[in-house]
Amino acid sequence: MLGRLAIVPDLSGALWLPEERTLVVADLHLEKGSAYAARGIFLPPYDSATTLATLTAAILRHAPARVIALGDSFHDRGAEERISGDDLRSLHLLQKGRDWLWVTGNHDPAISRAMGGETADCLAIADVVLRHEPDAAEAGFEIAGHLHPAAKIRMRGRALRRRSFALSGRRCILPAMGAYAGGLNLRDPAFRPLFHDGLTAHMLGDGRLFRIDRQLLLAD
Repeated sequence: MLGRLAIVPDLSGALWLPEERTLVVADLHLEKGSAYAARGIFLPPYDSATTLATLTAAILRHAPARVIALGDSFHDRGAEERISGDDLRSLHLLQKGRDWLWVTGNHDPAISRAMGGETADCLAIADVVLRHEPDAAEAGFEIAGHLHPAAKIRMRGRALRRRSFALSGRRCILPAMGAYAGGLNLRDPAFRPLFHDGLTAHMLGDGRLFRIDRQLLLAD
């Protein structure tokens, strides 16, 4: 529970709100690969399709009535022009028959109607605020993205680093779902002002989530 809201971290990196039939995702960063290519950094141009496939699997698993994307869904303002017709059709198919809300982020402060769905700066469900960038001054309960949390631990004699949820009694920060989004180590100072009341990591593993206490987390 987070406040009055039941939350279930999903292996995809999405957050399932069962009582609300709502799936929350963060930091899809669609078309990051093509943004890099425009600057002469050539990566395999399949990140949007891969990200949408991950999102599709989570939607098929939970059958949400609503999907909320917590900002930086598109890597930059030109992503909407660069996204392929196939990927856009896949996105529109995911939206069919359900409510879809884009929360704006620092990478995508405006999202055109051509992408489907509605847009908002933030919203509240029960007593929980959902926004893109976590706010250390938030006195209530919060779900956010933006920081791309990742956990590093030692397991069976080797270091393992994976994307992770960051959870406390008042806050949940989702991992980035984007294929090229990367992750920020949970030991980074950026997380300190957000988790005065303690932190647990729910690390995305092979076939399951691993709950990791803060004292077991390693720095990079």
